[in-house]
Amino acid sequence: MKVLLTGAAGFIGRATAEALLKAGHQVVAVDNLNDYYAVSLKHARLATLREQPGLQFYPLDVADWPALDALFAEQRPDAVIHLAAQAGVRYSIQNPHAYAQSNLLGMTHILEACRQHPVQHLVYASSSSVYGKNAKAPFAEDDRTDQPVSFYAASKKANEVMAASYSHLYQLPATGLRFFTVYGPWGRPDMAPWLFTEAILRGEPIKVFNHGRLQRDFTYIDDIVEGILRVLAQLPQGDCPHTLYNIGNHQPVELMTFISTIEQALGREAEKIYLPMQDGDVPITYADTQKLRDAVGFSPDTPLADGMRRFVDWYRAYHQC
Repeated sequence: MKVLLTGAAGFIGRATAEALLKAGHQVVAVDNLNDYYAVSLKHARLATLREQPGLQFYPLDVADWPALDALFAEQRPDAVIHLAAQAGVRYSIQNPHAYAQSNLLGMTHILEACRQHPVQHLVYASSSSVYGKNAKAPFAEDDRTDQPVSFYAASKKANEVMAASYSHLYQLPATGLRFFTVYGPWGRPDMAPWLFTEAILRGEPIKVFNHGRLQRDFTYIDDIVEGILRVLAQLPQGDCPHTLYNIGNHQPVELMTFISTIEQALGREAEKIYLPMQDGDVPITYADTQKLRDAVGFSPDTPLADGMRRFVDWYRAYHQC
């Protein structure tokens, strides 16, 4: 199968590309290599893929319709995995225009390209952020998601309803994946595992928001990728062939337990600065994964201690520290 993969130089994108290539698929990899964080990390991720046969990389922005349309016309992919997006809850408060450009306009272009150059299946990234301050836990796919607490979350909710409209209008098989706090090797430097590990190794204090009273459903990268590949082969059916799945570890972890896990992996204790809740943040994320298990016979289960040890080992090797 030929798969067009957007966001291929990103954290989840790199791991997904690697798994697709190992499974024997052709990968048409797309990324705009923006500077939201160090571009050198994105190039380093791509370098892990370039020696593998079956990869073609295009430095392209999904918000550039003529370029994207031409690429689809040239490559004629069988399926699309759309992971490209402007990430980050907190940055969406500072720069909402970046999210409108990448997440809204970019998704529009992906949907239109899949319509004009028909594909077997579109799998796209959503986020646990769509649940907002959902009072019911664990979060299930049929819970209300119309009260986002950040513009990032709003853009991801918009992606879901946009995809559903194309599935209804044009019978485009599309599946949205609500990722829950993904971590692991090659992770993002703006996320807690990296930020905390970096600060502890430098002997600097870490910021503990909401005075540590937060819970997150941390999900290891390999489990996320396994879910993506299984879902890719599972076409949604019906008059509107669109569906949504949670991909999470189904085990929320207290923030202080998470910090303790990092401290144990590093063999060092963190200096902590306790702060109030940040705008756009939520107190808990907790995935109900029954729908995913019923559909593809799998749900994430990597223990946090195992995953964080692998992340710390990778971090030390990458930074030679």
